[in-house]
Amino acid sequence: MSDSSALTTLSFTVSGHVSRPCAEVYEAVADPEQLSKYFTTGGARGRLEADTEVTWDFADFPGAFPVAVVAAEPPRRIVIEWDGTATTSESGKTTTTFEFEPVDDDTRTLVTITESSWQPTEEGAKNAFGNCMGWTGMLAALKVWVEHGINLRDGFYK
Repeated sequence: MSDSSALTTLSFTVSGHVSRPCAEVYEAVADPEQLSKYFTTGGARGRLEADTEVTWDFADFPGAFPVAVVAAEPPRRIVIEWDGTATTSESGKTTTTFEFEPVDDDTRTLVTITESSWQPTEEGAKNAFGNCMGWTGMLAALKVWVEHGINLRDGFYK
């Protein structure tokens, strides 16, 4: 492997379709009351609006996590930062971007979640893979919540 092709960061993207209009799906992520019903099993405090800090609490990782909202562009995009381990940023944070793309005349929404970035080390890979699992679970839970009103995570971690 030449130096120009050396792996310098670890990032991932997950995506899926939700059979609801873009604004409705965006709102299910931005609204702490809805987010608490299907994702943040310990509760979400604060709406995802630009230049704010909110907290997310998870039953599987107790303790409220501070989440900085870098950008919020309803109904298409939300960007957050939160603490990570073995990250590439000097601040020790990762950046997660949620993109909401209307599909089929806005009867469905393609949700894409990208998080970056970690160091290309064993610890960095462990944390990236763990978060990838978490965002994949969030995306599945979002779909089931928005389409059917079911909390897929209820009892999943406890």
